[in-house]
Amino acid sequence: MSRLGTLGARLYRGEAGYDFVAKRFLWYGVSILITIIAIAGFFIRGLNMGIEFEGGAVFTTPKTETSVSQAQEVAEEASGHQAIVQELGSGKLRIQVSSIETQQSDQVKSALAEELNVDAADINDQLVGPSWGEQIANKAWQGLAIFMVLVVIYLAIAFEWRMALSALVALIHDLTITVGVYTIVGFEVTPGTVIGLLTILGYSLYDTVVVFDGLKESTKDITKQTGFTYREAANRSLNGTLVRSINTSVVALLPVAGLLFIGGGVLGGGMLNDIALSLFVGLAAGAYSSIFIATPLVVDFKERDPAIQAHNKRVAARRASDARAAARGEKPSARHDDDPGTGGGGDEPEDDPRAPEPAGQGVVGPPRAEGRRQQPVSRQRGRGRPSGSRGGRSGGKRR
Repeated sequence: MSRLGTLGARLYRGEAGYDFVAKRFLWYGVSILITIIAIAGFFIRGLNMGIEFEGGAVFTTPKTETSVSQAQEVAEEASGHQAIVQELGSGKLRIQVSSIETQQSDQVKSALAEELNVDAADINDQLVGPSWGEQIANKAWQGLAIFMVLVVIYLAIAFEWRMALSALVALIHDLTITVGVYTIVGFEVTPGTVIGLLTILGYSLYDTVVVFDGLKESTKDITKQTGFTYREAANRSLNGTLVRSINTSVVALLPVAGLLFIGGGVLGGGMLNDIALSLFVGLAAGAYSSIFIATPLVVDFKERDPAIQAHNKRVAARRASDARAAARGEKPSARHDDDPGTGGGGDEPEDDPRAPEPAGQGVVGPPRAEGRRQQPVSRQRGRGRPSGSRGGRSGGKRR
């Protein structure tokens, strides 16, 4: 078995672990800091919206020896607007000019054809109006709102409202971080970006549900035992699913990274590259939130429940009692290794086979001699002397 597999087995059995829940305020602080930076970047720099949302034209040239800087200069002079030029893997150029109309688009196309020394018909151009981008944005917001509502309803039914609220916070956390990266780095937002954002919400939800399923199983009937608090049981469950979450995240990130870095370098920019970029950022944020945000939030919400608070007090009282008994050299009242979710443990003391038997039950009389078995009281009666009836019959025969 590999080292990671061995570690996963030890984490699952509770033989090793890291206290994620105890350090939850550190994770909260990191997330809050990232969120503040993301919101500040959004209001200061804003999102770099693509032409699909702002309107404009995109020109794709055939294979050419013209440099990116030359093509950008020609496009900006012909249109009077800023141009973004990307070199595709096959030697083609993708030129994007925002906020131009059909007449300006024809002028840019003619200027590019003259500069590249190609026929204008060989340059593929796409003109996008701003109204189409506005419709796409509205549909994206509607889809996001419907998705969030359905997620909360599903988790509230499948688990409980505290887990549903925690999952919702984790999803908003992932979206905020992803948007923040786009604002700070200046990545262009395209319809592919929107598709990627909606996709990472589903993945982040899946990873969170996996963790919550283990948490629900391990904390079943948690109040029927006094071996673990809810926080300890949640942390143990989180460690049990830690390796699975890491493996799932790595397996998902590897093909996305290959698509982003290798495919993007070979094929150049485009819809596929935009989707891969948002997926890569969102998957990393989702893996972080499912481990460091979602479960600690559930613990904070659950520990406000009066039943869980009373249970934690019982656990603390039992441990204090056992500590006092251990200081006196006495046996604790019960074991501390009761697994939560089994309903076992209880508070009933266990019989010690080494303890002496109570008086009046078992052996009586003087201490037994070496090599001689002590007989119970019931078997000693009548042995060594005849009973009254036997004595009378025996005496009559002798006379």
